[in-house]
Amino acid sequence: MLSPVKVLAACVPAAGHVTPMLPLLRSLVDGGDEVVVATCAPVASAVASTGARVHTIPGELGEWFGRLGERIKGAPGDGLPPDRIEHYFVPRLFAEIGADAMIDEALAAGTALRPDLVVFDSYALAGPVVAAVLGVPAVHHSIGALFAPEIVGLCADAVSPLWRSLDQQPPRDAGLYQGLTLTICPPSLEAGLVPGEQLALRPAELPSHPRQPAARPLVYVTLGTLWSDPDVFRTVLDALADEPVDVVATVGRDHDPAGLGQVPENARVERFIPQAELLPRCAVVVHHAGAGTMFGALAHGLPQLALPQAADNFKNAELLRRSGAGRALMPAEVTTETVRLAVKTLLEEPSYLEAAATVASEIAVMPSADEVASELRRRHG
Repeated sequence: MLSPVKVLAACVPAAGHVTPMLPLLRSLVDGGDEVVVATCAPVASAVASTGARVHTIPGELGEWFGRLGERIKGAPGDGLPPDRIEHYFVPRLFAEIGADAMIDEALAAGTALRPDLVVFDSYALAGPVVAAVLGVPAVHHSIGALFAPEIVGLCADAVSPLWRSLDQQPPRDAGLYQGLTLTICPPSLEAGLVPGEQLALRPAELPSHPRQPAARPLVYVTLGTLWSDPDVFRTVLDALADEPVDVVATVGRDHDPAGLGQVPENARVERFIPQAELLPRCAVVVHHAGAGTMFGALAHGLPQLALPQAADNFKNAELLRRSGAGRALMPAEVTTETVRLAVKTLLEEPSYLEAAATVASEIAVMPSADEVASELRRRHG
């Protein structure tokens, strides 16, 4: 029997960062391991749902943006083309400000726990620093596609003073690849290369129900939790109003469906519906290209229309397009006509369904969270 381990995890306080880590945290706890997660209050309840303990770090992501905004005139990142968003925000917001905001309490959590390893999400760049100070292995948990090499270099420069302030030699990769990397991107979508050791980790739950196609094609529309733009929802609903499809849209728990006004007869708008219940009935998913939604729909083999809104949405949309499993429309391209034609093409052109099925098969053979937890226990217990 494998010995339990003590794990310190560090994650950025946002749903898109903590949600991909929850299955592994839960599997570690269920396997008898002691898990403490250093993060901020906004995601504490999600972390606690796994059974892990939370070491609360003061602040929140909005405060980090505020600190970045104080340095400049205008809004951070305003006017950036999509392909430069990560180059701007990852080193500035997460490497400089976020790592500084997290380091003291993350170190305090590690000193108290004396962990066997530190697990950190790709943007929680205080994590590898803590592992180095404590002298334990660091495990990088990706939350989407890997960073381009030039972004890694910019992050390394940005966190170098933090490493030196703690008498540590700054690594050239910001500590991202000093140990094992858990990669959640299936091969058809992953464009990056891991310079060190990697282990795949399934990014989404496998379908728990067999396909249940509706009488008419069902199109699911979601823009995630942060970018629920009513104008985009309105455009999609209007685009599909006269098409021979049914539409289900979810606007998020913090948004009122009534804000969209009167909806077409073929549409239904809710705050939230569990995707595990909805996806087996779907034919196409229209979304913001958030990694969680994208991977969840791909696990079900569903073609997708990506309407990226911000952050890593643009990178995900491009990877989805390249895989052949979906189409993408940039914000300036989103009209009722372009959305209607894109959804129609996804429904009628079999190559999209075939590509989505290929990615689904890749996800199905990736190791589960339970398997990865056992491997970490084997290595470090």
